[in-house]
Amino acid sequence: MDGLCVRFFTHEVMRHQGRPIHDWLFEQAQAQGIPGGTAYRAHAGFGRHGLHEDTFFELAGTLPECVEFFAEAERIRALIGVVAEAGLELAYITYAVSYGVTGR
Repeated sequence: MDGLCVRFFTHEVMRHQGRPIHDWLFEQAQAQGIPGGTAYRAHAGFGRHGLHEDTFFELAGTLPECVEFFAEAERIRALIGVVAEAGLELAYITYAVSYGVTGR
């Protein structure tokens, strides 16, 4: 199948409505009919919030995190719209993907 992948860039300490941002994003994705997603914690990253690295002196919760989903393009676009309507300012990328399940 062909669709889109979206990757949101966050920080592991980010919260929305009192919950970790990745939990909130997972809930919103499910509501859009997206079957799954993954959150990745980075070892290092830099961007508009500066440089953050996984070192002994790094403050807990400041490391970058990516939250990623793939599905039909309409579902991914709807999810991005929900995030924008919630007032969140998350950097994201989208790219075209082909996906499936092996063994079927």
